[in-house]
Order: sequence, then C-alpha cells, then structure tokens
Amino acid sequence: MDLTPDQAALAVERHDCPNCDAPAGSACRTRGGKTAAKYHTPRFVLVPALREELEVSVPADRGPGRTWKQGPTLAVVPAPRTERPVRIGYARTSTARQELASQLEALRRAECHKIFSEQISTRIKVRPELEKALALAHQFKEAAPETPVIFTVHELKRLARNAAELMTLSAELQAGGIQLELLTGPLTGIYDPNGMGAMFFAVLAVAEQIERNHIREKTLEGQVVAASKRQPRRTAEGHRRRHAHLRHRAQGQGRPRSRDRGEAHHQDRQKRRQVPLGCVAVPGARRGRGRRR
Repeated sequence: MDLTPDQAALAVERHDCPNCDAPAGSACRTRGGKTAAKYHTPRFVLVPALREELEVSVPADRGPGRTWKQGPTLAVVPAPRTERPVRIGYARTSTARQELASQLEALRRAECHKIFSEQISTRIKVRPELEKALALAHQFKEAAPETPVIFTVHELKRLARNAAELMTLSAELQAGGIQLELLTGPLTGIYDPNGMGAMFFAVLAVAEQIERNHIREKTLEGQVVAASKRQPRRTAEGHRRRHAHLRHRAQGQGRPRSRDRGEAHHQDRQKRRQVPLGCVAVPGARRGRGRRR
C-alpha cells in the first residue's frame, strides 16, 4: 500500500459504508454501536489504491472499540468506474486426504482478490467458506455496481453435487449480477448468469448431474464385480480352527486336530477300552485287551 494509514483512512472515509451505513467522514461501526477496528471491505475497495488490500485498520484517533461517534459531514465521492474485475476464489476438497494446493495455486494465478477454501463434502448442505465467499462477492457488487465481480472456481464440481444445487447457485449469482469463471474442464471461461448465460447455467447443471450419475453407476458396477470375485467369508467354526492353528504354531505344538478328527479319535479310544466277549482283563495289561479263559 502506497498510502500511509492516515491517508488511507481519509480516502476511505470519503465514501459511505454500504455495510454499516456509516456516513462519509466517519469510521465504520460494529453492530454493538462501537467504533470498528477495521474498515469494512465493501467500503475500502471503493478506493482504487486500496483494492488489493485485505484489510485497512481504523486509526487510533478514531477510538476503535469505543462508542461510535459521527464525524464531520463530507461530500460523498462517487465510486470510480473501472473495467478491472474483482475475483473471489473458492477451492474445496471432499476429504482432508485430498490435495488442495493445486486449486489454490490456480486461483492465485487467476489473480483472485481473496480466496476461500475448505475440506468438506458436498453432501453437507451448509458449507461455511462457500457462504462467506458468496457473501463477499455480493458485498463487492453492492459497493461498486459498475465493477465486474467474478466468482472463480477450479472446476464446476467444487460448487455442488447435483443439478438442483447448481440451479440454486445460478439463481443467486444471477440475482446479484455476479459472473462465474471455470479455470479447467471443457467449459473453461467466464459466464454471465444474465440473458443467454442463464440458459447455459441450466444446461451446465444437467450435464454435471449426468456425469455424477455415470460415475456412481460405474462405481456400483465395480463393487458388484469385486464382490463376485471375493472369496467367501469364513464361518465362526473356520475362525475358531484358524485361531487354534495359529495358537498351536506359536506354542510350537504343531498343527491341532480338527473337531471331526478329535471326535473320531475319542470314539476309537472308547472302543478299545471295551472288553471283548470271552476275554478277561489281566491286571497290569494294556486297557482294552485281555486273554481268553
């Protein structure tokens, strides 16, 4: 910023604030009736030299944090007409594991005035950073109606997950006179939601919905094929035998006998203990055997 803090404050206060309705000659105020610590963005962007700034502080002599008092009345300076657009960038990924840096870098190359980003699924209807980005775009447009305001995203699917949400967003941008810019994809470019642009938004929304449905169908088909090739799950008995086998191997006892083999062995031992007819058990002899009388 080439201006000093006092010069910046004087330049900002030559305009009315579209956010808090503070008149020219006064600092911005909060909802609680206090003097704000910073000038509201829709107000200081009216000064060409401050449009690239992210914030402009209120000087200490205005009493930030104290009860707001109106300053001397000044003549309002009309907003300068400029053709240089204001870009508001928005980046999003569905999960924290997905990479977000490439979107942010593309938005910086597009010279976005401010960039909002978040890692949240489109299944969640309320996306805080998206709402903040749209609100700031509307504030810029209200403060400088003659200045083009562009809402910039890396690709269309970062905005919504179905045609209904895209149409709702289209209506909101159309009502505010805000343009939409896509940085990648077959429809790269800037689109005005007014006139023919409204029809384009509708076609765009339907195309995006068709693409999502196609991806979903392919995903379900892949899951069905994978399930058909998957080996059947082990039963509770199979898990018991597997765990017993691993336990015996860890103890160095070799492979354990299965339940069927164990039962057969037990029945065989019971048969051996029975004394056959015509035989007499001899003390000291092996059990299950004897000699004839």
